[in-house]
Amino acid sequence: MGDLNTIDLFAGAGGITEGFRQAGFNCLYSNDFNENAVETFRLNHRDTWATHGPIENQDPESVRHKLGLQKGELDCILGGPPCQGFSIYAPDRILDDPRNSMFRHYLRFVDEFAPRTLLIENVPGMLSLGGGRVVETILRELTDRGYKTSCRIMLAAHFGVPQNRFRLIFLASLSPGLVHPEPTHFHEALANFTGGSTLTTRLRPLDSLMLEPAVTLRDAISDLPMIEAGGGAEEMPYGKRREISKYAAELRMGTEKLFNHTSNKLSPINLERLRHIPAGGAWTNIPFELLPEGMKKARRSDHTKRYGRLAWDSLACTMLTKCDPHWGAVFHPDQARAFSVREAARIQSFPDYYRFKGNRGSQFEQVGNAVPVLLARAIAETMKSHLEVRGKSSCAA
Repeated sequence: MGDLNTIDLFAGAGGITEGFRQAGFNCLYSNDFNENAVETFRLNHRDTWATHGPIENQDPESVRHKLGLQKGELDCILGGPPCQGFSIYAPDRILDDPRNSMFRHYLRFVDEFAPRTLLIENVPGMLSLGGGRVVETILRELTDRGYKTSCRIMLAAHFGVPQNRFRLIFLASLSPGLVHPEPTHFHEALANFTGGSTLTTRLRPLDSLMLEPAVTLRDAISDLPMIEAGGGAEEMPYGKRREISKYAAELRMGTEKLFNHTSNKLSPINLERLRHIPAGGAWTNIPFELLPEGMKKARRSDHTKRYGRLAWDSLACTMLTKCDPHWGAVFHPDQARAFSVREAARIQSFPDYYRFKGNRGSQFEQVGNAVPVLLARAIAETMKSHLEVRGKSSCAA
């Protein structure tokens, strides 16, 4: 049926677009406010018209005309518009709240392009905004435009990502039948948040016999060269490694060099703290006199991931936008350092050919903000099947 085309709003470094590209989609246009993220997107998606600037300054009609598309011709709009506010004084005007205006700008593109399908992603915490009114409003806005919409909480580990990361995913189509993908890998989903018990796929022990095992941290990064804290290089050879996992082999395809394998320098006090933390441990393993002052009064049940050192045969915690031990589990299992940018990218399932621009802090931010590539690819494959089965005429009907 020809190429399947998308546009990507709030695109960041391009994790969603990369997953859709791997599934056979072509991204025509993207937009983001972060300059370094746009440079990363342009470097890795050279055929996309990638724009930088506030989305409120983008004119959907002008974009559509420049792309040479008629209304209804675009296959999919992708994006993660942030929704952060809710006012008890105007519950019926949620999307007029300036903190939620990004979704209104997303809808401007939906109205102009009338895409056959669309995807919206966000954090699961959106479910609790305004007691669920934000999500209800989004569903109503899409229904009013003729879209059949569903939302699910998806666990990245269920799709081969070595990370305990949840995302709220809305899928919508002008024709019925678009569903979320089913898990391909087994991992128990501990979704202890609003909506987690009802919107997340719950696997049973017997499912482990039919699904692939979860991808571990060992699978993801154990083949990468050893570096020191504050060391590494933006470009370096892989070096020799006796064993490479199936996961690592897939991410290595397409490149002979390793990029962005650099780590943050650690202060002497953090290096000393790290010396006391075993794999699988965290701040509670640090001697009291070495703890940060703000944590000396903390209960041992609090801040459980701070100063965390992950174990090889576990999943990574959610990759953060800052590789800072004070905020999460960022220490390498057996090297005296925090994760490198490339290791964080591996945990987010970015292929090794995917290069990140900007300084190291910006690179970590781009990686941490991204949707895991393999999660995006699983969604894309489902949407591709739906589009191919339904055909252009039925989706536009």
